[in-house]
Amino acid sequence: MSYLPWALGALVAYTFVPLLMRVATTGSEAIPSDVATIISNSILVVGALAVVVGTDQRVTPHLGSSKLPYAVAAGICLAAGILAYYRALSLGPVSVVTPVFGLFLVTSSIFGMAFLGESVTARKIAGIGFAVLAVYLVTVE
Repeated sequence: MSYLPWALGALVAYTFVPLLMRVATTGSEAIPSDVATIISNSILVVGALAVVVGTDQRVTPHLGSSKLPYAVAAGICLAAGILAYYRALSLGPVSVVTPVFGLFLVTSSIFGMAFLGESVTARKIAGIGFAVLAVYLVTVE
Protein backbone atom coordinates (compact mmCIF):
# COMPACT_ATOMS: atom_id res chain seq x y z
CA MET A 1 0.00 0.00 0.00
CA SER A 2 2.94 2.37 -0.56
CA TYR A 3 0.79 4.29 -3.05
CA LEU A 4 -1.73 5.39 -0.41
CA PRO A 5 0.40 8.10 1.25
CA TRP A 6 1.15 9.52 -2.20
CA ALA A 7 -2.55 9.51 -3.09
CA LEU A 8 -3.40 11.26 0.18
CA GLY A 9 -0.65 13.82 -0.41
CA ALA A 10 -2.08 14.44 -3.88
CA LEU A 11 -5.53 14.87 -2.36
CA VAL A 12 -4.31 17.43 0.17
CA ALA A 13 -2.30 19.40 -2.41
CA TYR A 14 -4.95 19.26 -5.13
CA THR A 15 -7.66 20.41 -2.71
CA PHE A 16 -6.26 23.92 -2.94
CA VAL A 17 -5.82 24.08 -6.73
CA PRO A 18 -9.41 25.03 -7.64
CA LEU A 19 -9.67 27.53 -4.80
CA LEU A 20 -6.42 29.26 -5.67
CA MET A 21 -7.13 29.17 -9.41
CA ARG A 22 -10.60 30.64 -8.91
CA VAL A 23 -9.13 33.55 -6.93
CA ALA A 24 -6.34 34.03 -9.49
CA THR A 25 -8.70 34.12 -12.49
CA THR A 26 -11.57 36.27 -11.18
CA GLY A 27 -12.18 39.74 -9.82
CA SER A 28 -9.97 42.77 -10.15
CA GLU A 29 -6.59 42.08 -11.70
CA ALA A 30 -7.78 38.61 -12.80
CA ILE A 31 -5.22 36.55 -14.68
CA PRO A 32 -6.68 34.97 -17.86
CA SER A 33 -7.16 31.25 -17.31
CA ASP A 34 -4.80 30.31 -20.16
CA VAL A 35 -2.04 32.49 -18.68
CA ALA A 36 -2.70 31.02 -15.23
CA THR A 37 -2.32 27.57 -16.82
CA ILE A 38 1.12 28.51 -18.13
CA ILE A 39 2.18 29.87 -14.76
CA SER A 40 0.91 26.96 -12.65
CA ASN A 41 2.06 24.25 -15.01
CA SER A 42 5.50 25.81 -15.42
CA ILE A 43 5.88 25.27 -11.71
CA LEU A 44 4.78 21.66 -12.24
CA VAL A 45 7.44 21.18 -14.94
CA VAL A 46 10.16 22.75 -12.78
CA GLY A 47 9.11 20.55 -9.85
CA ALA A 48 9.16 17.40 -11.95
CA LEU A 49 12.53 18.37 -13.39
CA ALA A 50 13.90 18.86 -9.87
CA VAL A 51 12.68 15.38 -8.87
CA VAL A 52 14.19 13.78 -11.99
CA VAL A 53 17.53 15.52 -11.46
CA GLY A 54 17.49 14.97 -7.70
CA THR A 55 16.86 11.24 -8.08
CA ASP A 56 19.39 10.88 -10.92
CA GLN A 57 16.84 9.65 -13.44
CA ARG A 58 17.57 9.81 -17.16
CA VAL A 59 15.03 11.12 -19.68
CA THR A 60 16.69 10.43 -23.02
CA PRO A 61 16.63 6.60 -22.84
CA HIS A 62 12.84 6.75 -22.60
CA LEU A 63 12.39 8.93 -25.67
CA GLY A 64 12.65 5.80 -27.82
CA SER A 65 10.30 3.72 -25.68
CA SER A 66 7.32 2.01 -27.25
CA LYS A 67 5.31 3.56 -24.41
CA LEU A 68 6.20 7.14 -25.45
CA PRO A 69 3.04 7.64 -27.56
CA TYR A 70 0.96 6.88 -24.46
CA ALA A 71 2.83 9.49 -22.42
CA VAL A 72 2.42 12.02 -25.25
CA ALA A 73 -1.30 11.25 -25.57
CA ALA A 74 -1.67 11.61 -21.79
CA GLY A 75 0.03 15.00 -22.02
CA ILE A 76 -2.37 16.10 -24.75
CA CYS A 77 -5.35 14.97 -22.66
CA LEU A 78 -3.91 16.67 -19.57
CA ALA A 79 -3.41 19.93 -21.45
CA ALA A 80 -6.94 19.90 -22.86
CA GLY A 81 -8.44 18.94 -19.51
CA ILE A 82 -6.56 21.50 -17.44
CA LEU A 83 -7.17 24.31 -19.93
CA ALA A 84 -10.89 23.54 -19.89
CA TYR A 85 -10.95 23.10 -16.11
CA TYR A 86 -9.20 26.39 -15.41
CA ARG A 87 -11.47 28.18 -17.88
CA ALA A 88 -14.53 26.68 -16.16
CA LEU A 89 -13.17 27.80 -12.78
CA SER A 90 -12.78 31.34 -14.08
CA LEU A 91 -16.42 31.34 -15.19
CA GLY A 92 -18.28 29.34 -12.58
CA PRO A 93 -18.43 28.44 -8.90
CA VAL A 94 -15.83 26.06 -7.47
CA SER A 95 -18.66 24.16 -5.74
CA VAL A 96 -20.10 23.16 -9.13
CA VAL A 97 -17.11 23.11 -11.48
CA THR A 98 -14.90 20.94 -9.28
CA PRO A 99 -17.42 18.13 -8.69
CA VAL A 100 -18.23 17.96 -12.41
CA PHE A 101 -14.50 17.90 -13.22
CA GLY A 102 -14.07 15.30 -10.48
CA LEU A 103 -16.28 12.89 -12.39
CA PHE A 104 -13.08 11.97 -14.22
CA LEU A 105 -12.63 9.61 -11.27
CA VAL A 106 -15.77 7.79 -12.37
CA THR A 107 -14.98 7.72 -16.07
CA SER A 108 -11.36 6.70 -15.45
CA SER A 109 -12.52 3.91 -13.15
CA ILE A 110 -14.97 2.65 -15.75
CA PHE A 111 -12.33 2.71 -18.49
CA GLY A 112 -9.83 1.00 -16.19
CA MET A 113 -12.27 -1.83 -15.58
CA ALA A 114 -13.37 -2.02 -19.23
CA PHE A 115 -9.98 -1.79 -20.95
CA LEU A 116 -7.25 -2.54 -18.42
CA GLY A 117 -8.72 -5.69 -16.94
CA GLU A 118 -9.22 -4.20 -13.49
CA SER A 119 -11.70 -6.07 -11.33
CA VAL A 120 -15.37 -5.18 -11.42
CA THR A 121 -17.06 -5.61 -8.06
CA ALA A 122 -20.42 -4.68 -6.64
CA ARG A 123 -18.68 -2.29 -4.26
CA LYS A 124 -16.94 -0.47 -7.13
CA ILE A 125 -20.17 -0.22 -9.11
CA ALA A 126 -21.99 1.11 -6.04
CA GLY A 127 -19.19 3.61 -5.41
CA ILE A 128 -19.40 4.85 -9.00
CA GLY A 129 -23.16 5.19 -8.66
CA PHE A 130 -22.86 7.10 -5.39
CA ALA A 131 -20.19 9.36 -6.88
CA VAL A 132 -22.44 10.28 -9.77
CA LEU A 133 -25.34 10.84 -7.38
CA ALA A 134 -23.15 13.01 -5.14
CA VAL A 135 -22.08 15.21 -8.05
CA TYR A 136 -25.68 15.53 -9.16
CA LEU A 137 -26.80 16.56 -5.66
CA VAL A 138 -23.98 19.10 -5.30
CA THR A 139 -24.41 20.71 -8.71
CA VAL A 140 -28.20 20.96 -9.09
CA GLU A 141 -29.66 24.13 -7.64
